[in-house]
Amino acid sequence: MAVYTKQIQVTAPGKSTKEFTHEIETGLHESGLKEGAVTVFCCHTSCSLVIMENADPSARRDLERFIDRLVPEDDPDFTHTYEGPDDMPSHIKMALTRTAEVIPFVNGRLCLGTWQGVFLWEHRVRSHSRRIVLSYQGE
Repeated sequence: MAVYTKQIQVTAPGKSTKEFTHEIETGLHESGLKEGAVTVFCCHTSCSLVIMENADPSARRDLERFIDRLVPEDDPDFTHTYEGPDDMPSHIKMALTRTAEVIPFVNGRLCLGTWQGVFLWEHRVRSHSRRIVLSYQGE
């Protein structure tokens, strides 16, 4: 089994989702692999990854608003606020969601559904550049 790894940077405007499916597909093409799986890993603690609908942005906005209601920035019990009022809520949102996704590929194509895309989900108020590791394993 062969392994191909690359790192990319993805930047999302604060508190939003940024699709980067194309970058994962580009890495798959570069790898030369035809069948296997890619692990997509986000190396940060205040953002996460989500596979979500990529046709209608309102689905992602609804998800973002829902988690903001679930974990508000004004919770008086938060003590970890060194980097601002969005600091601890961002860590909790990350812990409730995912920092890695595993996506199979067949015939050199990701096995995503018609309306699925892979998104960086930025939980902080301001924009950040995030390091993503792509690890392709297969034949």
